[in-house]
Amino acid sequence: MDNVRKLRVAIVGAGASGIMAAKKLRDVGVTDVVLFEKADDLGGTWRDNTYPGLACDVPSHLYRYSFAPNPDWSQRYASGAEIQAYLKGVATRHGIDRLIQYSSEVIEAVYRDGQWRIRTTRGDQGAFDVAITATGVLHHPVYPDIEGLKEFQGPAFHTARWDHSVGLQGKRVGIIGTGSTAAQILPAIIHEVEKVSLFQRTAQWVMPQPNAPISEERKARYRADPKSMDQKYQELAQVFNGTFCAALAGENAEVYESMAKACRGNLDSVADPVLRARLTPDYKMGCKRLIISDRFYPAIQQPNAELVTTKISHVEAGGVRTTDERLHELDCIVLATGFDPHRLFRPMMVTGRNGKVLSEVWADGNLAYRAIAVPNFPNFFMLGGPHSPIGNFSFLMTVERQLAYVLQLVSLLQSGSAREISPGSAATEAYNHALREKVAGSIWASGCRSWYMDKNGNVASYPWSFEKFERDMQAPLLEDFELA
Repeated sequence: MDNVRKLRVAIVGAGASGIMAAKKLRDVGVTDVVLFEKADDLGGTWRDNTYPGLACDVPSHLYRYSFAPNPDWSQRYASGAEIQAYLKGVATRHGIDRLIQYSSEVIEAVYRDGQWRIRTTRGDQGAFDVAITATGVLHHPVYPDIEGLKEFQGPAFHTARWDHSVGLQGKRVGIIGTGSTAAQILPAIIHEVEKVSLFQRTAQWVMPQPNAPISEERKARYRADPKSMDQKYQELAQVFNGTFCAALAGENAEVYESMAKACRGNLDSVADPVLRARLTPDYKMGCKRLIISDRFYPAIQQPNAELVTTKISHVEAGGVRTTDERLHELDCIVLATGFDPHRLFRPMMVTGRNGKVLSEVWADGNLAYRAIAVPNFPNFFMLGGPHSPIGNFSFLMTVERQLAYVLQLVSLLQSGSAREISPGSAATEAYNHALREKVAGSIWASGCRSWYMDKNGNVASYPWSFEKFERDMQAPLLEDFELA
């Protein structure tokens, strides 16, 4: 062990993936670790999002670290507050909270003399042997380009910046957007507000899944028998990744049709044929991220809910004006307009070997080798990088597989087998060529516009099955890397 190189590692982000990275690095003997966090608390998306009705759309017992089972989840799909508390608990138990430098956004990372120089909003942070980005994909809110939005006289805020000082009781609320967030907020507020106007640009497919509470008896059984929790984890992984996500990847046509039938059956629960027609998508199920809810359709059919499908013209002092000249009078506007998942860790500037700037390399789209690394950026690794399995997968499972792969590369640096590791350009191009070919025939390229697509029309989702992803992450193909 005396020959083990002592590495200093910078982790960008203290959300779910950053916490995991720090814990796993310490497990393999890398103790000099700093997590740089732009906010004043950990948790990432689960810190930022606190809107009414917030819950994960991946089952609780699958959306967790494999090394930290939780017998006390209260419901099938955990609330955001529960997940945030879980992440804080894991960070505290493993001493990760003491490694975090808060209110320290990384502005620049420059590779110089075999190390990464990190500069944050607090200044120069020195040199690191390895840089790992763990910024997630849903943390840059997208604000709609709607004329007059600043003219509105009532409160208006993005769902990721929820203003809890604004009471909604008896108010007329406008929700702009109809994705997963809007589908959770509407049922959560419908019975306390005077009216909700839901402004829909695109209809969504909705999979009915009740969010049932987990009984105290089951929690007690999990506490008494941790192996039963692991069994549940494996069962859910098989159903979710091996079946559900394989269907979306085009590798299980029978399950896909079963899912599509369930969505169509759920839509049939809308009694009014006119409303049902307006809620019917004109694209294939799965082209956009699937919404998981058994509460959305009942909520939109309430007498104080209105689905607005006429295009928004502009916002004015009293509400939203649609192109039919109708003014929808509102007391509050909620922007459920999602995030830009393609910015990743930007605006952080990353400069690699020979002065290469990553934002310039990625000018036509984010490209990486197996979502992990980029040629000419040595010892720079990404968790949740371009074309990672995201969306209707368990992001924690994705990141855990990626991290195990990265740690095998880090071990080469620890042992002295290499001082620099980066993927070769030919291997990276070959991987992305195969990826582009598979994506072209995928459900995500079947004719809808979704957040899986970047501004250049590139589909940024992972087009294969989760099983293939797991196989690919088992061990690096060292012939694809440049070691120095």
